[in-house]
This record gives sequence, C-alpha cells and structure tokens, in this order.
Amino acid sequence: MNFKLKTLKFALAGGIWLGFIFIFLIIFSILNVPGFVPLSEFINQIYGPYGFSISWGGLIMGGILGFAEGFVQFGIIALIYNWLNRNS
Repeated sequence: MNFKLKTLKFALAGGIWLGFIFIFLIIFSILNVPGFVPLSEFINQIYGPYGFSISWGGLIMGGILGFAEGFVQFGIIALIYNWLNRNS
C-alpha cells in the first residue's frame, strides 16, 4: 500500500495544533498551574526575542509563533514521509 500524506493539510493541522498548545501553555502559566511555568520560561528563552511572553498580550504572538513552528515542522515531516514512501 502506497499511502501519501497531503503535505499542506498535514502542515496546517500541525500548525493549528502547536498554536493551541502555545496558547494553553501561556494561559496555564499565567494562572500558575503547577508544572507549566518552568516550561513556558524555557520557551520564553527561545522565542522571547520574537515577541513571545508570558502575558495576556503575548498570547496572540505565542499562538502565531506556535502555528508557524508547527506548520514548518509538520510540513517537513510530511515531505520526508512522502519521499521515503515513494522510494520504498
């Protein structure tokens, strides 16, 4: 069976998923839910220069950055999967 992923749809789904993950991470960090603050501080070290912050204002930028990161990563995964599946 030669299954092929639709790269754009897979990338969009991954972008939406990671965007929501970033949004929930920021919300839970603002509400001081145990375990979320250290993770969001770590992500803030990476994405802080691009506008990510643990605040209500940083929520939108976090969602945008999460979407962009997920879109690129899941798109690359789909391309690699399709390429490997084609050569098998």
